[in-house]
Amino acid sequence: MRETRLIMGMPVEIDIVGSDVQVARDAAFDYLNRVDERFSLYKRGSEISRINCGELTLEAASPAMHEVFALAEKTEKETNGYFNIRRPDGLLDPSGIVKGWAIREAATLIRDAGHKHFFVNAGGDIATSGENAAGAPWAVGIRNPFVRNEVVKIIYPRGKGVATSGSYIRGSHIYNPHAPEDDLCDIVSITIVAPDVLEADRYATAAFAMGRDGIAFIEEQPGLEGYAIDINGTAILSSGFAAFTTL
Repeated sequence: MRETRLIMGMPVEIDIVGSDVQVARDAAFDYLNRVDERFSLYKRGSEISRINCGELTLEAASPAMHEVFALAEKTEKETNGYFNIRRPDGLLDPSGIVKGWAIREAATLIRDAGHKHFFVNAGGDIATSGENAAGAPWAVGIRNPFVRNEVVKIIYPRGKGVATSGSYIRGSHIYNPHAPEDDLCDIVSITIVAPDVLEADRYATAAFAMGRDGIAFIEEQPGLEGYAIDINGTAILSSGFAAFTTL
């Protein structure tokens, strides 16, 4: 049974196949709620808000905050600076990596509870394992960024992580750190398939910030595949992406 709850300002879906799944599902939802309490920029008392307003130093922050900031620094180096958690207004915003990190940890909780077949989706960042209730591979739809309820491609991640970045739902919330004044208008969405959802999430954010160069960057990264849609509705695929579109 699939259950959806509103967390981090978005619907989060968790589907676990098998019996006695409620405890594991509740534990995963509870964990994601705690992440939101710590990392939400919209909650005055969150840890990241306290850091941004000077009430808390990063040195005195939690181990979780240190882990996320270390991942952000690693990603910034690996993407030639196209991933950067410091916004143009000076605030620190790790949301481009927190969601994938949190979903990966929630999936680990489910797996550690003994469940091998599950699906976790938070706003298009997806972790899968095993098969669905029908015994078939989990299927993920890539939305048409111009027609919200239309799916343009079905992919089968087969245990890989999936993440999509774009401007068609939340508007222009991603920027190019090398030219923050420029609008990112050439590409409207990019979907990344990676070994896990954290890898997919952190590279999707950076690749979107690269614009038309994003797919070429993904092509060079071992274990990553990408599917971008440009402003004209044309799909641009990495060379190995098609392997995830067939059963």
